[in-house]
Formats: sequence, structure tokens, C-alpha cells
Amino acid sequence: MEEMTSRERVLATFEHEPTDKVPVHHIGFSGKVASMILGREAYVGGGIQQWREAKALWEGEEAHQEYLKRSLQDAFEVAKATDQDILRLHYWRLSEKPTKKIDEHTFLYGDPNKEWRIRRFYPPSELFEVSDQYPPRDMGASTYFKSFESLEKHISEREEWLENYRPKAEDFAETRHLTETFGKEHVVRIHGGSIGIGVSTPVIWLKALVAKPDLVARHFDIQAEVAVRQMRGFAEAGVKLLFGGGVDFATNDGPVYSPRAFRELVLPRMQKITEACHKYGMYFLISSDGNLWPVADNLFGKSGVDGYYEIDRRAGMDLRKLRERFPDLVLVAGNISSHTLSMGTREEVIAETLSCLREAKRSGGIIVGASNYLVGNTPEENLTAMIKTIRDHR
Repeated sequence: MEEMTSRERVLATFEHEPTDKVPVHHIGFSGKVASMILGREAYVGGGIQQWREAKALWEGEEAHQEYLKRSLQDAFEVAKATDQDILRLHYWRLSEKPTKKIDEHTFLYGDPNKEWRIRRFYPPSELFEVSDQYPPRDMGASTYFKSFESLEKHISEREEWLENYRPKAEDFAETRHLTETFGKEHVVRIHGGSIGIGVSTPVIWLKALVAKPDLVARHFDIQAEVAVRQMRGFAEAGVKLLFGGGVDFATNDGPVYSPRAFRELVLPRMQKITEACHKYGMYFLISSDGNLWPVADNLFGKSGVDGYYEIDRRAGMDLRKLRERFPDLVLVAGNISSHTLSMGTREEVIAETLSCLREAKRSGGIIVGASNYLVGNTPEENLTAMIKTIRDHR
């Protein structure tokens, strides 16, 4: 077959047509692993990128613009160095300027005399986490919910905000820049259309699923309506694949929703988002780590979604089983486990990677890749083994 561009390869996969070789996309890389790939410090990663942005914002507008430019360039170079067909060009952000620099790793945000929080960077984990705050969390900081009344207040405020929410073309200027700059040869990974509550959600939301499902339904209605109103803007900005979901709602033991709650509360809103996405000629993808089989028929079937990414092999989400049960679902970045990459042997990495490539060739509709972040303790030989195996056998 004549050689395809990355964009042609990905879109052919979503159109269930043959490709010249197996398409590739990895969920993401820690700063340490990205630096390993490029052979120099790479502005890629999770909390480490938030810390870098805090430093840049503290140093001034010129430093911040340089941070943004370098982050974009490094993300592109990492994707190209790992032969990816879908580009992840954005990693973690924290665009709020700090109020005070405490030390090299620590910044204060907010009003020191009223409401504040301190974030500290931890190099071994590459996390930039809140280490202290006022008011303390257990005294009712505004971003946490402690009662059904607080949920009701929050939802009512969001409903009032939604009445006047009308996305504008300028809201999608950055997305348009990315698709125009990189989208001729590749598909750019753009996020939108998230709906749901996740495993890290405050417990009150989980209680509301059972005791106050009407409140949760209103919350999901807002999320769905925001997504629907944004669809035209995404499409006009050149988006073809919209990476939705965005909320990890399952562990290895299963989803936070019962099958009934998912069917009654989540499914109708997800169908609404999917229909709007299709109206503008885009494909809609969802994601979550964990075991999704208890809700799979609704999530992957009745919802109408086109793709599923972050496919968690260790939680039982097997590529072949998924393909046999959902023949039209495109499977993206899954079944090469970040656990195997960080904790397994080189031989185990090669075997797992080969199994994914073989299944992609056997059944089609699969974009091979690591199913979650490659964490900082990933051995270089394992990283190299995965990249080389894909390069040699795709």
C-alpha cells in the first residue's frame, strides 16, 4: 500500500479502512521519560509542567511566553521521536500567577491575608501539590463540597452561568493555531465534551448518586449543554477527533456508578454530546482507567461514541475482547501497560507490545500505544524496547 501521512492513517482507522501500517499514539510522558527520549531536559509532563509555569509566570511575561513556546515544541518533538500519528501537544497547565515565591520549589497563591494555598514541587514524583491552605479543607474551602446543600448551591450557580454562556470563535483560537500548524500531516489531540464524576471526586457526589440523583442529573445536564454549545467552535477550528470523557470513573474493581445509575444519569447526556459531535463531522472518544465492563454495553454501544482511549489492560480491558464485542469501536492507546513499562522486564515489554501490534493487524480499528503516563521510574531499556518494537513491527 502507498505510504500514508499520519493524518490519513488515523482517519482511515476511524473510517474502518485499511492502513499502510499500524497507527500509534501514547497517552503521555513524565518529564523524566520525555527528557530521556530527547536526550535533554524536555518541557513535558504533569505537575512538573505546572511548577515550570509557576516559575515562568513569576519571572514575567517574556519568561512565560518562552515557557509556552518551548512546551509546545518539546511536546511535538517527543511525539515525533516516538513515531506517533496523533499529537499530544498540551500537558498539565496552571495559568494562575503565584502571589509569592517562598523558595525554588514552593509558591503561594491567593490573598495571604484572606484565602490562600501553598503549592510545593516534589521532584521524585514530579507533582506540584497543595501542601497547606487557608481556610483548611475541613473548614469548608470553596472548592470542596460537604453537604447536599453545597451541591445544590454550586449547581444553581452553574445553571445561572449557563443561561448566558455562548462560546465565541476567539475561545478556540489556540485550538485553531494547533490544527493549522500541525494538522496537515497529523491529527492533533484536542480535549472537550467531558462528562461525569470520577474516583477522586469528593465523597458527597458519590452519596448524591444514591440519595439525590436529581442533583447529579442537573450537574450532568450542565456538562452536556456546555459540550453541545462548544461543538461548532471545535469543528470550525479544524478538530476531527474530540477526546472527551476526561474523568477516570473506575478502578480495577469497577465503575463508581452502578449500571442503573450509568444508564439513567450518564448515558442520555453522553448520547447528546455524541450526536452533536457527529452533526459537525467529528469523531467522539471517551476514556477512563479501570474496569469498565459493568457499563460497557451502554458506554461503548448505546452511547454512539466512536473511540475509547486509556485502555487499561491490568483492569481486564482486553483489546481482543473489546473488538469482538464492539466491532465498530476504535481502540486507542491501550494494552501496553505503564505498569509493565515501569516494573516489568525488557522481555515482558516486548511481548506486550507485540501482542498489541498483532491484534491491531488481525482485527483492525486499533491505534497502538501505552495506555497511561510513562512514569519517571520507567527504565530506559524498557522505553527503548517499546519504541523499537513498534518501529520494527508496525
